[in-house]
Amino acid sequence: MCGICGVGFVEHKNDAESCVRRMTAALQHRGPDDSGFLVDPRAPALAMGMRRLSIIDLRGGHQPIWNESRDVAVMLNGEIYNYREVRRILERSGHRFTTESDTEVVVHGWEEWGEECLSEFRGMFALAIIDLRRHYTAGPVLFLARDPLGIKPLYYTQTKEGFAFASEVRALVASGIPTRALSQDAITSYLLFGSVSEPVTLVDGVFSLPPGHRMLLYVPDRRRMPRPHPWWDPKRSPAARDRRKPRDFGSAVKQLRPLIEDAVRAHLVADVPVGLFLSSGMDSGTIASLAAREHPKIQSFHVALPGTSLDESELTRQVAERCGTRHTEIAMDGVGVVARLDEALAALDQPTMDGINTFFVSWAARQAGLKVALSGLGGDELFAGYQTFPDSRRLEHLVSVGRLAPRFVRAATAGLLTRLLSMQRSPDAAAKAVAAWRNPAALAHPYYFARLLFTPDQVKRLTDARFRPSAVSADGTTLEPTWIGWLQRIADEALHMEALAGASWLEMRHYMASTLLRDTDSVSMANSLEVRVPLLDTPLVEFVCALPDGARHLRRMPKALLASAMEGTLPQQVLHQKKRTFTLPWEEWLRGPLRSRVESSLREIAPSLRSYWKADGTQEVWSAFLAGKTSWSRPWSLFVLNEWCRRFA
Repeated sequence: MCGICGVGFVEHKNDAESCVRRMTAALQHRGPDDSGFLVDPRAPALAMGMRRLSIIDLRGGHQPIWNESRDVAVMLNGEIYNYREVRRILERSGHRFTTESDTEVVVHGWEEWGEECLSEFRGMFALAIIDLRRHYTAGPVLFLARDPLGIKPLYYTQTKEGFAFASEVRALVASGIPTRALSQDAITSYLLFGSVSEPVTLVDGVFSLPPGHRMLLYVPDRRRMPRPHPWWDPKRSPAARDRRKPRDFGSAVKQLRPLIEDAVRAHLVADVPVGLFLSSGMDSGTIASLAAREHPKIQSFHVALPGTSLDESELTRQVAERCGTRHTEIAMDGVGVVARLDEALAALDQPTMDGINTFFVSWAARQAGLKVALSGLGGDELFAGYQTFPDSRRLEHLVSVGRLAPRFVRAATAGLLTRLLSMQRSPDAAAKAVAAWRNPAALAHPYYFARLLFTPDQVKRLTDARFRPSAVSADGTTLEPTWIGWLQRIADEALHMEALAGASWLEMRHYMASTLLRDTDSVSMANSLEVRVPLLDTPLVEFVCALPDGARHLRRMPKALLASAMEGTLPQQVLHQKKRTFTLPWEEWLRGPLRSRVESSLREIAPSLRSYWKADGTQEVWSAFLAGKTSWSRPWSLFVLNEWCRRFA
């Protein structure tokens, strides 16, 4: 686990090396144990760097790792869990290994299989390979790739100053290649969803390599703009092609349990102690119960909220006792959050309305001496645990009718619909439904209305919203990626799936990738902690994605497939409880210990944000919150964006 970075296409070798050293310094928190650099005279316009958090082969895993002839090298952020199996295959083909590191299988895998090596790796990774072999092409080749689900991040930019990539946006900014200008596209996306949607970032001209994508660059050729290309597609996976795959719920349950057990076992591979995050939910409980069988008395960590209605401590203790973990609770209150809020905000590589809770539990795990922790992240997306699943279906009906109704009819009835829905739902939920009715074509899929933070009309009261489609060349190539293009693409993919599978795909490719995984990586690595997510193990995800909807759920049973597979392992109240979204009591804290801090921030907009911002709209949101007309998430998201811009833009 580490942070990686590199530059290419720069005019002088010294420029490349100095850029990389600045970026590597900015990544030190991701890898306090070691550093490595690649500056080779055979590729004078290219340099790479890394910071390492040593987890596998503590002494021998120094990067970059070269092949035998020292003309192919790799830098890896992440873990390849099946590296021992891949290594045996490569050794039988004649490759010679000099370390016990999982990283070394990447360089030999590239030699053996080229770009197709990615399909052999089971893990979470963002990687960079430099191939200096002249017989491969006219000059050096740089290959970048990201794991199927986007667990580990990778960002890139290209300007007239050169091409650069890094594990964090802030490291790219440290290179001096991109400007610090904000992206109006990204601000619009952030306000809509509470995080910046793939593949844009808040820094103009800096993009995320999307999950399951790769990129090949011919270093000497400045004329070729790098283009991401997908390399992973669950519809073409071994599970999807298996004619014996389960067709009914009972068969799916029987085959699922061994896959989860194998996923947890694989994610425990490490040469350092491993712990886990634990709540009262089914997902983390599943991980805890299976991990404790492999590692008795494994350490677990939980954020406790004593004295609040959101506190899950008592049930979490029961889960820990049932599983046999060594359990630690981190008690949090508003005063403690205020005291360490700046530290938590500084951990965010991108602004987000989420993630602060993970920062505190990551800090506690690292203070206890851990370098690795397992998380139950991904279970709700894969097994349909969110309220957005039924909400999306209801909104789909509303959008379908809205598309048939004339605009004047929708406008005339919007007020009546608002009053009717407000009697049944919260004001924010009603606003989302009314937004779908008013303009059903505003977003590419009804699901996106369910995930809104602010509606499109509300966003326009906060900023000059931009809904810019991707620019495409005459040959159909995307010239500059946009979040609108990404959302449209995954919506098109979902439309070719059954209803439940499509909603799950949208959750994984949108909310999970752009919020949960990004936040988890950012705040955990700020604490030099690696977080692993066994429920997003590639074979497990491919198995579930290949199931027909009839084999994935039962009516009136939350996350039925996972609950049935874990029957007898966890307490019944855990397996069959109503979904509880773990969050901190921001509603209470924003009216109490955090109020003065947030009010002060929202009155003084960050200089870099002022030209994009409508101050009156911000104050309207804060006043609506104080009056109980909107939830805490809206003023909090504005506060986080403002504070991020104050620090980094």
